[in-house]
Amino acid sequence: MKKIKLVGISGSLRKNSYNQGLIRAALETLPDLVTLEILSLENIPLYNQDDEKNFPRAVLDLKDKIKNADGILISTPEYNYSFPGVLKNAIDWCSRPYGDNSWDNKRVAIMGASLGMQGTSRAQYHLRQVFVNLNMHPLNRPELMISLAQEKFDEQGNLTDSKTKQKVKELVLALVNACS
Repeated sequence: MKKIKLVGISGSLRKNSYNQGLIRAALETLPDLVTLEILSLENIPLYNQDDEKNFPRAVLDLKDKIKNADGILISTPEYNYSFPGVLKNAIDWCSRPYGDNSWDNKRVAIMGASLGMQGTSRAQYHLRQVFVNLNMHPLNRPELMISLAQEKFDEQGNLTDSKTKQKVKELVLALVNACS
């Protein structure tokens, strides 16, 4: 097997976020020769096309890490039936300027945790719509939409549920296989 480089992005900025906890849990499931770098969206400014003439350093770093990754692992909460603005903002920045889409032809796995009964189904399906325009290739299976997250994570946002840990592992392995 060749060496595979993955990057992980959480759509939540909250310190003890369940979705950041999912990305951390994915680190524990990596097979040999696979790395996962967790990327932060905390310092990404709001997208403004005027700034494309002089891209912010944080955005250039994010674009570079995405371009150099074999695959992307995204963990997203669901806000108002969609994914959060912080994630949309990063997606927009990294698809710009026109003709320099860092997301192009990337394999991507999506997961998410929410307090509600539907997990993050609507956010994930909405992300898939955006991925079509970006020429990204989301995995169809397994789907990982964690409902009632407060029962599966501790107060620090660490995943404690063994069945969910197994599902995270299955998703990571599917992404690795897609990138091989």
